[in-house]
Amino acid sequence: MQSGAMRDGLRQRAGFVLAFLGIVLILTGVVWRYAFEQGLDQLDQRGRADLALAGDRLVGQLQRYRDLAVLMADHPDIGDALENGPRPDIKSLLQQVADKTAALDLLVLNRSGRVTASASGTAPVDLGKYAHIKRALGGALGWGHGPAEPLTPRAFFHAAPVFDDNGKVFGAVVVITDLNGIDYNWRGTNPAAFFTDEGGQVYISNRSELLFWTRPRGSAGLIPPAGEAPEFSAEMRNGHEIWTLGWGPYLPREALHLTQDLPVIGMRGEVLLEISQIRQLAFAQASALAALCIAFGSLLFLTAERRRALFAANVQLEARVTQRTQDLRETNAKLLAEAAEREEAQAALRRAQNDLVQAGKLSALGQMSAGISHELNQPLMAIRSFADNAVKFMDRGSPERAGENLSRISDLTQRMGRIIQNLRAFARQENMPQGRVDLGAALNTALELTASYSEAAGVTVIHRPTDPPIWVRGGEVRLGQVFVNLITNAVDAMEGQSEKVLCITITADSDVTVEFQDSGPGIEMPDKVFDPFYTTKQVGDTGGMGLGLSISYGIVQSFGGQIKGRNHAQGGAVFAVTLERAAEQGEQQ
Repeated sequence: MQSGAMRDGLRQRAGFVLAFLGIVLILTGVVWRYAFEQGLDQLDQRGRADLALAGDRLVGQLQRYRDLAVLMADHPDIGDALENGPRPDIKSLLQQVADKTAALDLLVLNRSGRVTASASGTAPVDLGKYAHIKRALGGALGWGHGPAEPLTPRAFFHAAPVFDDNGKVFGAVVVITDLNGIDYNWRGTNPAAFFTDEGGQVYISNRSELLFWTRPRGSAGLIPPAGEAPEFSAEMRNGHEIWTLGWGPYLPREALHLTQDLPVIGMRGEVLLEISQIRQLAFAQASALAALCIAFGSLLFLTAERRRALFAANVQLEARVTQRTQDLRETNAKLLAEAAEREEAQAALRRAQNDLVQAGKLSALGQMSAGISHELNQPLMAIRSFADNAVKFMDRGSPERAGENLSRISDLTQRMGRIIQNLRAFARQENMPQGRVDLGAALNTALELTASYSEAAGVTVIHRPTDPPIWVRGGEVRLGQVFVNLITNAVDAMEGQSEKVLCITITADSDVTVEFQDSGPGIEMPDKVFDPFYTTKQVGDTGGMGLGLSISYGIVQSFGGQIKGRNHAQGGAVFAVTLERAAEQGEQQ
């Protein structure tokens, strides 16, 4: 009996010991995980602050070269070199500026993108194909990165436009920054940081071994430009991205990966934070707890009182676990409710987007319906005029002239058919194909359609026909309608003026610009002249709905061009239509 009781007691104590050890193990795991995740949260906060500081530092270092490009673009010697050709001292000026600012090179480009002056004298002759150069030659600040051979394989470019006295771009200044000099002072500092471009390539880093590594498409990590990819794996832990990598002795074996976008320079900052110390600290805390629990449990087994205390502690522990479970259930319920609310919000957003799309279609159809009345009105007036002339020529016995008028009526009806075809294609959500349009022919047609209107108003039209033809991208009918609208608007604006002159000029550079300058009173509100339903005409024969310029604006935008209105310094209004040149002759649009 006693031996059986002893065996039962031993089994019970052994069960208590195993249960106690299991509880200690669970608690140790919970404490370790909690301490580790808390450490990750704190490391995440510090890392993001460090990454933001590094990003600001890089942006600040690059921005001063942007300011240098803007400053040099206003230098009088630069403008003089672009206007009259480079002087012998312009290279000396560029070299002095480069030496004083630590810039790698300074370039002066003409309006076609060709280098006219360089501090180093090693730059390629033609740089007009690069996006940042095109942007600068278009009148905006341009920036980008890439090799600047033979000076450096890694460079950052800032390009600023140079404007003439008329506000037109006739060149650009490019400042080249050597990125080796920027990240040289960072190398070896902690933590490991690098900056990747839009293609995922590492372009700047304080770890030189990571330069030119690239991110695989659709996955995390980096791969070297040559050779086999080293060991790498990634996992998410409590919202944190953990990388396990074998990239060399100067990079952490296990790191927290953080990112921050830097849209100012078109890059993304990334940092790798060592987490081994966090693991060690969490292990130390869990080990301390485990040692304390074991020591406390050993004391409990010395006496029955301690065993009762252990029982009470177990009951208390179970109560805490129950409370934790209840808290988790409540938290889970809240998360489910939030997820349902978010799904409802997303559904409402999709419905609102669909409503906006439908409203956009209806608005566009309404604008096109109003515009078609403008586009058909001019051909109809011309048809009526040609028909009346044909009758008169028939009465005079001039069938040849009458046939010529009838041929013009046939051409106008074909154009009206194309206008209706454009409206039908728009209603079916189709885009009419754009092609190569002879700018001079379209302008001559518009002048022909508005000739009687201009003569009746006593307006003198000054225009020199182009030879040879200038081909631009667009639609013949819609481009002609833009010109007709601008001409008739100019004629109406000069009503009541003692001098009525409309001057039409064509400037053909990289793009083609047509300017309509009248001798009227000018534009009252230039910033609103292209708004729908904005008009300064009085109600009457020439009163409009205020849609002509708005429709013309939309037409020119659809061609990839621009239309602008301003007041001339000597009086009158100037409307400029800028269009893209067409592709090589024979190429189909």
